[in-house]
Amino acid sequence: MTDATPDASRRPRVSEPLAWRVTAWLGAAPFLLFATLFLILPTGKIVVGAFQTPQGGFTLENMAGLLTPAIVDGFVLSLKLSLVTAACGVVLGLALALAVIRGGLPGWVRGALMTFSGVASNFAGVPLAFAFIATLGRLGLVNMLLRDWFGVTLSQMGFNLISFAGLSLAYLYFQIPLMTLIIAPAVDGLKREWREAAESLGASSPQYWRMVVLPVLWPSLLGAFALPFANAFGAVATAMALTGSSLSVLPILLFAQIRGDVLQNPHLGYAIAFGMIAITGLANLIDVTLRANAERWIK
Repeated sequence: MTDATPDASRRPRVSEPLAWRVTAWLGAAPFLLFATLFLILPTGKIVVGAFQTPQGGFTLENMAGLLTPAIVDGFVLSLKLSLVTAACGVVLGLALALAVIRGGLPGWVRGALMTFSGVASNFAGVPLAFAFIATLGRLGLVNMLLRDWFGVTLSQMGFNLISFAGLSLAYLYFQIPLMTLIIAPAVDGLKREWREAAESLGASSPQYWRMVVLPVLWPSLLGAFALPFANAFGAVATAMALTGSSLSVLPILLFAQIRGDVLQNPHLGYAIAFGMIAITGLANLIDVTLRANAERWIK
């Protein structure tokens, strides 16, 4: 006996009206225009300028300039800063997401945390640097309270805000909320049936987390690590406002080459920017690939 209902995949596809397709393209036009003007064209100019002389000829001297000690040190410092803050952001952001989603906390806690994370993940630059200076700086609130109450300051305890540790702490202010937002959907995808099945087979809680949860979340964690890494690697305003020239991270060196009065060499700046684009582009490619694989596996 055959089914009289035709298969949906075999039904003739009704073509969309031309007016609807034109309207759809018009709706996407602002985004395409914005991406072209502020992403594609500037990136193309940077890539071309990295291999040009001031007169417009082809050269590899700009790329060779990336091997100078100051720029190599800037690359190493930026990579170290990005790796440390991204790793801490992954661990602490995952802990927050698990606490509010799987920890049995009241529902309003999750809503409040996600709202705060959405705001804090975009709070950077000069306002963030000022907030940390006003809180942890030499004349900041915490230092004054410690001095008045206990007769000790943060500097006497070995902490200096204008240092690698201080800059890392400032970056964590937006790295942890960003990671919480990124990993929350993956934590939501953990099914309660998996825990029940593991417990019915005699698995303990540590075994469940080690053999079920971590393998499921691992692709999402790796992908989520790549995005905060790229976010920290390209951040410039917070580092410049907080440390000035005390820490020569790569974005500050780039700014000095493009806008500086002494070290100005725009084409060397293009080469530095080209290197940054390559690293952040690779990080974002890893993020997109791993997250797509994780979402497809969970489905």
